[in-house]
Amino acid sequence: MDASAWVPADPTLEELQHAAPDCRGCELWKPATQVVFSEGPPTARLVLVGEQPGDHEDRDGEPFVGPAGRLLDEALVDAGTRRERVYLTNAVKHFRYEQRGKRRIHKKPDVGHIEACHPWLDAELEVVDPRVVVVLGATAGRAVLGRTVKVGAERGTLQQLDARQVLLTTHPSAVVRLRGKPEFPEAYAALVGDLQVAVRAAG
Repeated sequence: MDASAWVPADPTLEELQHAAPDCRGCELWKPATQVVFSEGPPTARLVLVGEQPGDHEDRDGEPFVGPAGRLLDEALVDAGTRRERVYLTNAVKHFRYEQRGKRRIHKKPDVGHIEACHPWLDAELEVVDPRVVVVLGATAGRAVLGRTVKVGAERGTLQQLDARQVLLTTHPSAVVRLRGKPEFPEAYAALVGDLQVAVRAAG
């Protein structure tokens, strides 16, 4: 089972956003607060695909609004663009987590969740039709490229996928975890460098 039954035929972006809350393509809708769909202009030349919403995103209903999102905003500016010019979405639209006391701990989506949610991502990319897709981390890489990816080995290089280019980089949450550590400046600079490649290619 996947999300196909809930994805409208030949949709607009607005129609996708209205349809997404009804999706029952996998079980993740049950514990999640709400679906977190996407944000950005429908004609964006650059699309960024993350893994899934986090705790902040699940509560607010918007993508990339937690600590990783704030760091991504900074990196986009340093790379020569800004959040308002790109389309932000996730491979999986509901927050998967493990409850520990009062805390909700991020739990990586299974391959089955990625595949179940893939019709939404396919529809988004078809509607927006970007020049470049940046995949943030291995889960997003699996969703977009349809195979297992190695971020360290493949990051920063444009790959051709059908009519558009794809660039793999690290998820900003991995960089956030290094904040305050000696490795942070290099990790942040590498993320910005990867985004600069994508921004230039998107034009």
